[in-house]
Amino acid sequence: MQTKDIILQLRTQNGLSQEALADKVFVTRQAVSRWETGDTVPNTDTLKLLSEVFGVSINTLLGAPQQLICQCCGMPLEEGIISREKDGSPNENYCKWCYADGKYMYSDMDELIEVCIKNMPDTEHTDDEKRRYLKEALPKLDYWKRYDQLSDGGEFEQFKKQLCDEINALGVECMPKVTRLNALVGSYVNLPYRLPNGDTVKFLDDNATYLGNQLECEFGGERCFGVVANMEFILVATYAEGGKDPELVIYKKR
Repeated sequence: MQTKDIILQLRTQNGLSQEALADKVFVTRQAVSRWETGDTVPNTDTLKLLSEVFGVSINTLLGAPQQLICQCCGMPLEEGIISREKDGSPNENYCKWCYADGKYMYSDMDELIEVCIKNMPDTEHTDDEKRRYLKEALPKLDYWKRYDQLSDGGEFEQFKKQLCDEINALGVECMPKVTRLNALVGSYVNLPYRLPNGDTVKFLDDNATYLGNQLECEFGGERCFGVVANMEFILVATYAEGGKDPELVIYKKR
């Protein structure tokens, strides 16, 4: 689709008139009309405003003329996994797992590589082959090339360590000590917990990014522990394979 068709489609889907959209991005109704007929294309500043209004990337507004990749992990960026700033605007440089709410999730490249290997769908290559590839590819990405400039000097890593200490201090029976927390998108870990009256409830936001991990029970068995946390709470649960039959163990405000 061309930019003119995309703007028309998004404006219609959002129930906006040409005049209402014009007011939101500080242009005239005639300017919006010219975009939708293809006579003109929004300038860069206006594309940024349209991106915020519609909640899509600038790349999408331009008809996705180039394939974007996360500048931290190298994952191809599709609309649903592009990261967001604190104000909700898209950040087309990173995926949700590597950057969220103004924070970079990884400061240790080796840690990120192990997370990537675990989640790569490629079955034709061994873990060692994937590891060698990532060790060569990641240093070429913008985040790692500018790490000294972009990183927070270890502040977020210290926060993750503090969270691990707080989780371990809960003394959950049969749960191993938490030594690492990875970035987790809410939709992947927002499980429905059953209440005594038979209803189910979810505690998380599908669109938020949290810190967490999955741990095997110290004494074996088919159920795992799941830990999810952020600056406001710590949640510990158990569940069967594939997140089935989840049971809430602890939900603690920090």
